[in-house]
Amino acid sequence: MPELDSSFFPTEVLLFDPISSKHIKTLSEAHEDCVNNIRFLDNRLFATCSDDTTIALWDLRKLNTKVCTLHGHTSWVKNIEYDTNTRLLVTSGFDGNVIIWDTNRCTEEGCPHKKFFHTRFLMRMRLTPDCSKMLISTSSGYLLILHDLDLNKSLEVGSYPILRARRTTSSSDITSSGSSGPRAVGSPCHQNDSGPLSEKHMSRSSQREGGSPRNSLEVLTPEVPGERDRGNCITSLQLHPKGWATLLRCSSNTDDQEWTCVYEFQEGAPVRPVSPRCSLRLTHCIEEANVGRGYIKELCFSPDGRMISSPHGFGIRLLGFDAHCSELVDCLPKEASPLKEIRSLYSHNDVVLTTKFSPTHCQIASGCLSGRVSLYQPKF
Repeated sequence: MPELDSSFFPTEVLLFDPISSKHIKTLSEAHEDCVNNIRFLDNRLFATCSDDTTIALWDLRKLNTKVCTLHGHTSWVKNIEYDTNTRLLVTSGFDGNVIIWDTNRCTEEGCPHKKFFHTRFLMRMRLTPDCSKMLISTSSGYLLILHDLDLNKSLEVGSYPILRARRTTSSSDITSSGSSGPRAVGSPCHQNDSGPLSEKHMSRSSQREGGSPRNSLEVLTPEVPGERDRGNCITSLQLHPKGWATLLRCSSNTDDQEWTCVYEFQEGAPVRPVSPRCSLRLTHCIEEANVGRGYIKELCFSPDGRMISSPHGFGIRLLGFDAHCSELVDCLPKEASPLKEIRSLYSHNDVVLTTKFSPTHCQIASGCLSGRVSLYQPKF
């Protein structure tokens, strides 16, 4: 298990060989502020985003300069997603905006872009593997799901149909910023003064006969153990590689508890376009160590979806749905069950904030608050 001394500036991007763990290249001053996310678009192009409000595109064949810099966000940019079919880049930031960038028409000046969606308290945004859904988590405890996703259609406030708006464990709907919910900070979507989320926002012209309308919005407050009355903040959001489930890291609004939760997608259209039916069901969960309160911990699924790697204090835990690392679909409980700890790996001297499985190699990486990166490889 090599440990990489990565005492670098937060504005730099470092590239390593996953086999030898050797440091290949440093992109000095890749951004003017902290780099938050790196996403490969193909085998040579990758994108980075930063607290300097920009996104940068890079080419591995010419790393001495950026392909281009993308301007559009007004606050820290935290997430990068990519639709390989349409070659549309999707980013989100703490300005509450989700922006679409057309990399098909990229020049040195940037890419054509448009604001796709906006919500208050946005934390993380993800696309399902087939790009049929967009999930957005918020610091106010809401999870937003855009169903039957069409990235070519910009969404204005009030123009998207609200299919379902409810808590996963009750039949009451989220109806306004004053409704009972995880935090008394208002509903996640900006509303005009005319009223709450309701059927009047349903755009009949956007509905398709016999099915749900494109970009229909579902608003949920996911069930979190121990947080039924106090509220929670959804700090990390990941999706199962086969699109079967979503993985959340949640902390209480007082930062005294932290949970990792898995929610199964319950597919199927509602009986009526606005019927309150929940798309997610809590299947597995585990309480976390809650070391490093206030810091966001990023967790992940393994490439085959059988395991979860989760930051745990000064290390990581490998978690499974059962002790045999079975597929999720083979061990779905009737009621929420504890995740099984397969193994714990501790090698850091500071709080671990992120972990990731390699998509192509038998390897896990973890990074801690002090800037050190550890790579783990199994011994056969």
